[in-house]
Amino acid sequence: MSNLTSRILSGIGLIILGIFLIILSFYIDESQWVTLMYGVPSLIVGIWLIFNNKEDKIEQIKGAKK
Repeated sequence: MSNLTSRILSGIGLIILGIFLIILSFYIDESQWVTLMYGVPSLIVGIWLIFNNKEDKIEQIKGAKK
């Protein structure tokens, strides 16, 4: 599996998990803040994984040196 494919799959998984936890936090009264503390970072990391292109540039540079 290529780097791009694994990044996209991981990013989509974390985005879905983050959205699910954020929505779930509105329906839970007791642990609302705990669920939000896991949901928001999951969403942010998922978006960052999808749009992070620096790793691809680093791999191209390493490949050019060989």
